[in-house]
Amino acid sequence: MDPTLKSSVPPLLSLDDVEVVYDGIIVGLRGVTLEVPQGTIVALLGPNGAGKSTTLKAASGLLAAERGEVRRGTVSVRGKPQRVPNPSRLARDGFVQVLEGRHCFAHLTVEENLATGAYARKPSRHELREAIEQMYVRFPKLRDRRHVAAGHLSGGEQQMLAIGRALIGRPALVLLDEPSMGLAPKVVEEIFALVRELHARDGVSFLLAEQNAAGALAVADTAYVLENGRVVASGSVAAIRARDDVQELYLGRGSGARARFRNRREMAVREAIR
Repeated sequence: MDPTLKSSVPPLLSLDDVEVVYDGIIVGLRGVTLEVPQGTIVALLGPNGAGKSTTLKAASGLLAAERGEVRRGTVSVRGKPQRVPNPSRLARDGFVQVLEGRHCFAHLTVEENLATGAYARKPSRHELREAIEQMYVRFPKLRDRRHVAAGHLSGGEQQMLAIGRALIGRPALVLLDEPSMGLAPKVVEEIFALVRELHARDGVSFLLAEQNAAGALAVADTAYVLENGRVVASGSVAAIRARDDVQELYLGRGSGARARFRNRREMAVREAIR
């Protein structure tokens, strides 16, 4: 894309100063600002409890299911502000989320699970059949297990199924939450390779929430680091990798950053309880 035109195209997704509160009192996000430009992979890094899943659910409109709400700030889709995003409308517009922990329908077969992913765009029977066949080409293991209940799949197979179910809706943006969680290293490599392939071949954009920073940074264009519901670092992958604290905390290198991280966390906790 011509760099002179790139800035005139609104990002697929942006959050501006978003604060999320659960049950009216518990603050999940504190002024989070980020964006996902079209055609990019954006990594959202941070430890467990940093606010990564909350950020994705704020973007996809799924907070209400957990008694959460965007108390302040704006979520914008293709430049259009949406204070309370409508999940079904977003799905029809090509924005889908793969939840942490896969969340396949355990009692449905692999094929039935895949079919649910096409519900929002209401394909014909023939179109649905073709879409499912395309997923079997992409995920040969799922073809072999097509009549097996999803609850009997391995963790890696369930993750493939969850991603396949999202892809069958022909998304423009996938909000992918902790895809490596609980999976063997080889399966994790396959998942990240798939993300890279989908981006390069099909032009799918991703907002990728991950604790596995090395894997996420290997496929991402830009990254944001969350701590205690705040963005504490952002920039290109090269800039994020160069930070001493990221190297120490997420990449297993460097020295001295752990104490600084602990001090920041203690300060954030004290601020939260004031």
